[in-house]
Amino acid sequence: MSARKHSFPPVVDARVRLLVLGSLPGERSLAERRYYAHPQNQFWRLISPAAGRDLSPLSYDERLAALLAAHIGLWDVVASATRPGSTDAAIRDIEGHDIAALAATLPHLRAIAFNGGTALRHGRKQLGAAATRYEVVALPSSSPLHTIGFAAKLPAWQTLAAWLPEAPNR
Repeated sequence: MSARKHSFPPVVDARVRLLVLGSLPGERSLAERRYYAHPQNQFWRLISPAAGRDLSPLSYDERLAALLAAHIGLWDVVASATRPGSTDAAIRDIEGHDIAALAATLPHLRAIAFNGGTALRHGRKQLGAAATRYEVVALPSSSPLHTIGFAAKLPAWQTLAAWLPEAPNR
């Protein structure tokens, strides 16, 4: 049996208008204690247009600060689970985060985006009736295991800017 894996704390502040939720960090991210640490994961490139700047060359702390400056929060729908490896299909025995409770603490939250189908499936259930208070956005997974290319994923991710203030004065 696989060891239980735990996600990270949310990256949010009171200015967040868009909350992007993944499923559960992969092995590389867990080892490095950083969201989207695998170099082949496209998250930082995909979220850059919404953030109003290229986040890829920044340090991890600078990336998180840039997300918050752009009014973008980050978290996962799975608080803990068992999973061999990094694939979402292998996630079992899920304990979810209380997404509705976190959302209720964010006074300017307008949209919740789900990074991939697993995050969407579990996140909608966890939000329950609170989902009607926000725009719910389904995104193609930024994972390298999601085999459609970057160019095919990018248009959906670019729509996220609609829920954010205009750059550069975010």
